[in-house]
Amino acid sequence: MSQLLRIATAGSVDDGKSTLIGRLLFDSKSIFEDQLAAVEQTSIARGGEGADLALLTDGLRAEREQGITIDVAHRYFATPKRKFIIADTPGHAQYTRNMVTGASTADLALILIDARNGLVEQTRRHAFIASLLGIPHLVVCINKMDLVDWSKDRYDEICDEFKQFAAKLNVGDLSFVPVSALLGDNVVDKTGSMPWYEGGSLLHHLEEVHVASDQNLIDARLPIQYVIRPKSSRTRELHDHRAYAGTVASGSFKKGDEVVVLPSGFSTRVKAVWGPGGRKLDEAFASAAVSVELEDDIDISRGDMLCRPQNRADVGHRVNALVCWFSDRSQLRDGGRYIVRQATRETKAVVSELSYRLDVNTLHRDEKAQTLGLNEIGRLALRTQQPLLFDPYRTNRVTGSFILIDEVTNDTVAAGMITGPAVEESTVVWHEPTVRRSDRATRGQTVWLTGLSGSGKSTVAVEVERRLVASGTPAYLLDGDNLRLGLNSDLGFTSTDRAENVRRVGEVAKILADAGVVAVVSLISPYRADRDAVRAVHADADLGFTEVHVDTPIDVCRSRDPKKLYQRADAGEIHGFTGVDDPYEVPLDPELRLAGADESPGDLAGRIVDHVLAAR
Repeated sequence: MSQLLRIATAGSVDDGKSTLIGRLLFDSKSIFEDQLAAVEQTSIARGGEGADLALLTDGLRAEREQGITIDVAHRYFATPKRKFIIADTPGHAQYTRNMVTGASTADLALILIDARNGLVEQTRRHAFIASLLGIPHLVVCINKMDLVDWSKDRYDEICDEFKQFAAKLNVGDLSFVPVSALLGDNVVDKTGSMPWYEGGSLLHHLEEVHVASDQNLIDARLPIQYVIRPKSSRTRELHDHRAYAGTVASGSFKKGDEVVVLPSGFSTRVKAVWGPGGRKLDEAFASAAVSVELEDDIDISRGDMLCRPQNRADVGHRVNALVCWFSDRSQLRDGGRYIVRQATRETKAVVSELSYRLDVNTLHRDEKAQTLGLNEIGRLALRTQQPLLFDPYRTNRVTGSFILIDEVTNDTVAAGMITGPAVEESTVVWHEPTVRRSDRATRGQTVWLTGLSGSGKSTVAVEVERRLVASGTPAYLLDGDNLRLGLNSDLGFTSTDRAENVRRVGEVAKILADAGVVAVVSLISPYRADRDAVRAVHADADLGFTEVHVDTPIDVCRSRDPKKLYQRADAGEIHGFTGVDDPYEVPLDPELRLAGADESPGDLAGRIVDHVLAAR
């Protein structure tokens, strides 16, 4: 079965988003003859000579009259390799809220740039929003290459400028494709107009991009939407059980799994999992609509959640969140009262603090802001009447998102992304340092070595620390095993504990970097989201972060196996061991990728040291 890819287009007005989608539909033969005839008729009536493919998505009368996109238009098409749902989102700044809603479920964002104009304000705005929404893949289409004479220099210039801006964002996978949407070059078929471009066409990239690993298959979450009670009828034998229905937000559930019900905390086991049509399922994965029968009778209702006992969602009345304000009739203020809908839970809430308003063009934070207006983005703290069951948005887009509803008008006034639990200001207060970073003799950063057990990262990290210190650069090694014996001795090896292990090490590394020291971290850190969270913490503090993937084949790691861990995992003595019965998520775009089996530890360390010293 072909995999579905959800795509959102983004970019400034007139960059050619609608035309690009129309070209994809037309050249992939995904439109009917009557649709094409209607578009041709409308195009001629407007003075055109042929079919204006942008009209395939610009469905509103106002859109066709003005030649712009206002509302979000969704189009479905398919190729033999994959199915697609593509959202044509508006480019005007005043319709930013429409862009947010259209891109909120996307797996991939297409950001269009007019080759003549380069990066403009809306390009940066939409790239930032795509990053904020956690869209894992960004494809930058540099459009209208025919209007710059297919210039490689112009293409390279725009790529470099975008990469510099994207370095400030949390972008996992970034690709560039030069296209002419109007003429069809590099959209569906590879063009001969740009022989210097060695990549494939846009459609080829969309068909091949890997999105299966983007799903959170680790944190099992089932928000309960509806309770199915026993029925007394002639079909009683088919329905004589109580089940709990909902859509699996992440992870998986199968018969025999131990689960805990939140917020009550009662534990039980899964007796059976039912799919659509009353089919019994062996296992249900993320996005599956299911009903779950449990072994014990527990008081469960809509808004509750099933999780694993050792991997629970956060439960709390106070959360920090980033929100985009949608309303043009009201503004968000401190003390504002709203209804929160998060997953299947609904409760009343109060805005306890508006921390700052964010300028999405410069990424500047206005900490004196008192309100949020239409299309503005800010960070706030919410206090809810009933506890929310949540994960940080970067970990789980389903349980980490919510909407705010005006109590009086019932309008949806904002969409939000939970960043984590909020801490009472009265108990914990940030104390501004008197010694600034600029007062220190050196500028620090963090070098984060990740890789499988036995990849050689610890050996390389030891040599990196030694060489940096010998060169007169303050450096300190944070070794994963050593920290497990001290700072993190209370943590196990569940996914939750591993995430906390990485978070703590990241915080210590940030402190060292802030103090002017190069923090050299050697940690398996198997999950991409955890590493990205550490990168984001460093970015927020304006500190350098270099991710180094020591990419050693698992067969080589097994042959080394200095602690016999692989051998013990194979024998069943160790459970949840990375590379055996637990996944390792390979970094998508690390600053350095080292072939751990091909070079000596000294050579690998030399490459890292050269990179660090060049950045100081």
